[in-house]
Amino acid sequence: MSVPYCELKRTPLHNTHRALGAKMVDFGGWDMPMEYTGIVDEHRAVRERVGLFDVSHMGEIEVSGPQALELVQYVTTNDASKLDEGRAQYSGLLYDQGGFVDDIIVHKVGPHNYFLCVNASNQDKDFFHILEQAKTQRYDAMVADMGSEYAQIAIQGPKATSVLQKLTASDLTAVKRYHFLDGAVAGTAARIARTGYTGEDGWEIYVATGEAERSWRQIMAAGAEFGIQPCGLGARNTLRMEAAMALYGHEIHASITPFEAGLEWIVKLDKGNFIGREALVKQRERGITRKLTGFEMKGRGIARDGYEVHVNGAGAGWVTSGGPAPTLNKNIGMCFLPVADAAPGRAMDVLVRGRAVEAVTVLLPFYKRG
Repeated sequence: MSVPYCELKRTPLHNTHRALGAKMVDFGGWDMPMEYTGIVDEHRAVRERVGLFDVSHMGEIEVSGPQALELVQYVTTNDASKLDEGRAQYSGLLYDQGGFVDDIIVHKVGPHNYFLCVNASNQDKDFFHILEQAKTQRYDAMVADMGSEYAQIAIQGPKATSVLQKLTASDLTAVKRYHFLDGAVAGTAARIARTGYTGEDGWEIYVATGEAERSWRQIMAAGAEFGIQPCGLGARNTLRMEAAMALYGHEIHASITPFEAGLEWIVKLDKGNFIGREALVKQRERGITRKLTGFEMKGRGIARDGYEVHVNGAGAGWVTSGGPAPTLNKNIGMCFLPVADAAPGRAMDVLVRGRAVEAVTVLLPFYKRG
């Protein structure tokens, strides 16, 4: 059931989107821009120049205190002990059975201070999940839901660094991928992270909610010479799909493990105990039976999320994400298939409105920047 319009949450940039004439949609209870000038136009702006996204609906959680690291290690799959201050890592929160609570980015801010970026629809669930573990396992750490304190703006594309460098005294060339710094953007205190969800180089900046509109205007002005465009959730989805980046509720959810989703690289079984580790050890020993797989449509038709996938005329899996790929000029998708059918070049069919349409499996990602 969708949330009535009057109850939709709004980001600090809501009025800006309305003034720009954005097409707004209900996205997980948030009133968010789907597109401004068109999904394909915005997609190409990011691939070729630079685009600006409001992602303030994402959640932020701070974990601090003497045992902050121990708590983060226990609730996440990756090894946070490997992080130096100013580094970030992609990781997962799991249930005991090995399925995803969420996928997150962990930033190490200080010796006993971690900043977690979590998905919009999961921020309350994630907060209480981590808080419960802190209490039951008696970690000497504080868990704070900071989502209402931050606005998050993503600057993505090959010209993103050129735009942002105009607005900060920090040397952005010294910041590597999945590193961050605390500095200022257009005179506003900001956490500046070289991360993103588009498959392009770019930045995600966190500013106080009250500074969001001014920061947006300053970035748009600085990016005018580079052809910057505001971009909505539609382009964000096609961009991340081309780059084969997982979306919660699609490629990952409570019944899918990192090994099945091709995310074994974020699982560090040798770091010590963490939630879901026992289930993952057992799964690795017996082997996975299904695997996230990329495919291209060969027949006329667009694969959509949830469509059935058939191999040799029998049901074999389902589409997790699908649609046109503007960069590649193809219709693509990701699906779960039995491991035996997941090798590249495997013929398959996608049931598009009950009609079998030919497709073939391919390697992921579909797109990788040069």
